[in-house]
Amino acid sequence: MKSIKHLGFMIITLAVFSVQGQTVKDQKIIDHAVEAKVMLLKADEGLQAFFDESAGYVIFPNVGKGGFIIGAASGNGIVFEAGKKIGMADLKKLNIGFQAGGQAIIEVIFFETNETLNDFKEGKFSFAAEASAVAVRSGLAFNAKYKDGVAVFALPKAGLMADASVGGQKFKFHAFEK
Repeated sequence: MKSIKHLGFMIITLAVFSVQGQTVKDQKIIDHAVEAKVMLLKADEGLQAFFDESAGYVIFPNVGKGGFIIGAASGNGIVFEAGKKIGMADLKKLNIGFQAGGQAIIEVIFFETNETLNDFKEGKFSFAAEASAVAVRSGLAFNAKYKDGVAVFALPKAGLMADASVGGQKFKFHAFEK
């Protein structure tokens, strides 16, 4: 009987700490996404129109990319709809082709319409193989346009990699509990 009580106590304790741990991790990603937005706007004020006018967007504050012939990328981000945080997103990419090096970037994806945002939330969204991001530099966002309902921007943080593609990225959306 005593063993069952100890086992029950351990399970409850682990459950509480795992929920708390996830909350702390999520909050860290949220904080990094807020910082990333500031960095993006500082690099190119023209992005403000995308933040203001899009149906929604997802900011991946720390996407790690690396490879030599075979490459991979991954990151976690925050999804916003009408300027409000609605959930988390995971980004994964695996590809083969010319690439070399490693890089950390901020990636932001803007959704032009509610339909494209909903496709993202429902897991029906991916980039075509040839898709690429616009490198964030002062003035470039003013001339950028949506393509197939999305606009993608990347701001290098560290490293050097000969690859600017976003094609083949896969995403998972996890809504915040209400």
